[in-house]
Amino acid sequence: MAKSFLSLATLGVQQLRPYLPGKPVEELERELGITGSIKLASNENPLGPSDKAVEAIRKYSHSVNFYPDGGGFKLSARLAEKFNVDRACVTLGNGSNDILELAARAFLTPETSAVFSEYSFAVYPIVVQAVGAQANVAKAFSLDHATMPLGHNPESLLASVDENTRVIFIANPNNPTGTWLPPQVLKQLLNDLPDDVVVVLDMAYNEYMDESLQIDASEWLAKFPNLIITGTFSKIYALAGLRIGYSLSSPEIADVLNRVRQPFNTNLLAQEAALASLDDKEHIKSSVAINDQGKAFLQKSFDDMGLDYLPTMGNFIAVNLRRDGQVIYDALLQKGVIVRPVGNYNMPEFLRITIGTEEQNKRFIKTLSEIIA
Repeated sequence: MAKSFLSLATLGVQQLRPYLPGKPVEELERELGITGSIKLASNENPLGPSDKAVEAIRKYSHSVNFYPDGGGFKLSARLAEKFNVDRACVTLGNGSNDILELAARAFLTPETSAVFSEYSFAVYPIVVQAVGAQANVAKAFSLDHATMPLGHNPESLLASVDENTRVIFIANPNNPTGTWLPPQVLKQLLNDLPDDVVVVLDMAYNEYMDESLQIDASEWLAKFPNLIITGTFSKIYALAGLRIGYSLSSPEIADVLNRVRQPFNTNLLAQEAALASLDDKEHIKSSVAINDQGKAFLQKSFDDMGLDYLPTMGNFIAVNLRRDGQVIYDALLQKGVIVRPVGNYNMPEFLRITIGTEEQNKRFIKTLSEIIA
């Protein structure tokens, strides 16, 4: 009998569990035979993309018979201008997720290790395991921590670095908890790390943070040549379906990433839509405003219901139901409300809720209240 193809794969791949995305509305409605469902599961911008992005897609849609610019000159130049860095510092990715994988492929081997905190983005362990590297998982703060429950613990992250560590992944704000490290704490952590450890600072939700918590990319890159800052157009820019992201780093690290980057990894429409989105400041401002309003509403509603929740600087909030979150998730599905269970993050009593429109937020709270009453 021939061997299974799985047995022919590398050991890391054999043991991988694929990433499970949020359930699509279409799939739920097809399964249950219902209509009018809402999705608050994947941290998508409920406002949708900028009108300028939609117009750019329309304008360039007749050119998709041509390959895109493999280096994404226009978009990378515009990002360099926005962040006050040289264009050689910019790497484009098929979503920022692509950059995470590029970093793992470029710097990790079965003889090396990577560090990330528990309760961190599920893709970190996936990309580390896929290349066969060792994952050193740092303990996060305990749930009863005064200011940042389940958030990154800098001391624990430092203690998890060993002589074989080549990469450390830090999400700020963190997904799925929404917690964050203030700039001064984050800067001290980077100062304390060995300079031969590549720091991947995942800032997918950066635009939702208070301005006082956002960092100056050009200043930080000048100070930390081992730093990779990743960003995405999937969240506040609402281009998740086009898969477009980027990283900022030293030109030397960018050169390494580009050596393993696939040709034409970002498509024509994504590049043009992202470029147009950067110029629509009103869309960004409106996206932040609706998120702040929705966050305040959800937090007050949870307070009124006697439910604890984690502090968040993202466009989502993790609520502690103090019971099996999967059961509540399944009950919400039956009512046409899709959220995100986080038992796979070892947070079985929590649900992660994307902050939606006023109407969506109210429907979620009403449905949740009825279920747990």
